[in-house]
Amino acid sequence: MKIAIYPGSFDPITNGHLDVINRGRRIFDKVVVAVARNAAKNPLFTSEERVELIKENVKNRPNIEVIAFDGLIVDLAEQLNAVALIRGLRAVSDFEHEFQMAQMNRHLDERIETIFLMPNERFFFTSSNLVKQVFKFTDRERNLIPENVHAALSEKFGHNK
Repeated sequence: MKIAIYPGSFDPITNGHLDVINRGRRIFDKVVVAVARNAAKNPLFTSEERVELIKENVKNRPNIEVIAFDGLIVDLAEQLNAVALIRGLRAVSDFEHEFQMAQMNRHLDERIETIFLMPNERFFFTSSNLVKQVFKFTDRERNLIPENVHAALSEKFGHNK
């Protein structure tokens, strides 16, 4: 079984993330969505909330698992017998950072490949941070995030659903 890990903070998950997950599940037997418990990023949602938001959107896909993790992603990959890490690329500006991370991960464990997947062009400009910034002022954005994320953001920012 070829297992891939799609790591990220997913604070919150967007339709772009879900598109990358769906692309990954066509390539690998199993995709593990690994939610980083990185408190240094000061997330809006707890890791448990982020895991649940993702699980609600992938519940009918048996080859997807969602977990939270701490530590190095290459260590998690070894624990799960994963062969690859999936990373999403939206624009050229993502490439330099993603390339550096991929090279460091290869340095730490050369057995783990990094696969870059691009979301559908409708989501190229989408990021969790942009979605949160929009929601500070309005709750009208519905095309870039799943409905459960819209509801959760509306609740966090005190908007009417």
